Amino acid sequence: MTQSGYRAALVDYIRAQAKPPDKFSHQPRLYHLATRLAEGRPYDDDVLFAAAWMHDLGVFIGHRPENPAELAVWDHVAYASAKVPPVLRQFGFPEGKISAVIEAIRTHLPAEKPDSFEGTLLRDADILEQLGAIAVLRTVSKVGRDTRFVRYADAVKVLRRNVEELPAQLELTAARRLAASRAETLKAFLAAAEAEADGNEL
Repeated sequence: MTQSGYRAALVDYIRAQAKPPDKFSHQPRLYHLATRLAEGRPYDDDVLFAAAWMHDLGVFIGHRPENPAELAVWDHVAYASAKVPPVLRQFGFPEGKISAVIEAIRTHLPAEKPDSFEGTLLRDADILEQLGAIAVLRTVSKVGRDTRFVRYADAVKVLRRNVEELPAQLELTAARRLAASRAETLKAFLAAAEAEADGNEL
């Protein structure tokens, strides 16, 4: 299968697997953002594309556990690391690049330190998705349908932690530059939410 062929196949696959369906929009934004962060530095675009589109496979309904106790300890990264290789092979992705895709997926969380530039691009882009207006939409949409988010206060707690801790964990200069305005947007939202609650529970 050609490059355009397996890329289209991966997009179609994630479009079908992304449940709830609003989770689908994260992948194209993440890939686009990651390519921007490169700022002209060379990287393997096949690896970055596949990692960006496949990294969250384990968070989709139908892939993650439904039992709350199992979900509480679910390792979606380990799940994706096991499930993604056969999917890539099915669509004709270059065999020699699969291990690099898995390594980028394995290290995309903020606590990790990627060894590859593609991994760093993915990780920093994913952190940026947890800051700013997009972060508010993604987090608040989980209230009532995710066991971690029962009330709006749970979403606010996560968003506050994000803006306090995540910017300092960014590796790339371009990412830190973009994070500044996103962090200010998120801080403004949190301040407005607290003011409007006027001491009452969110």
